[in-house]
Amino acid sequence: MTEEMELVAMTLIAHAGECKSLAYQALHEAKIGNFEEAQKYLEQSNEEMLKAHSIQTDLIVKEAGGEAIEIGLIMVHSQDHLMGAIQFKDLVKEFIEVYKLIYKK
Repeated sequence: MTEEMELVAMTLIAHAGECKSLAYQALHEAKIGNFEEAQKYLEQSNEEMLKAHSIQTDLIVKEAGGEAIEIGLIMVHSQDHLMGAIQFKDLVKEFIEVYKLIYKK
């Protein structure tokens, strides 16, 4: 795997990690009833996810266009990390809705 592809993979991991970290912050804020703050963290989490998704899309477009993309363990890990972060963010959104219901009562 080239240094360039390693950098791409590590950048994906960084954005995915930040996405997940911000989603954790959103969940914490919702748990204590700070729903406006939770929404801000969710929006930031989504921005990080979109940055990672954009990189992923660029790779897919290149490969679809015939460019050979080197896939190493780091790249596989980055894709797994991104998928996990996206799933976690989606679950956090659902938990926030549950916390809203709890706080209404």
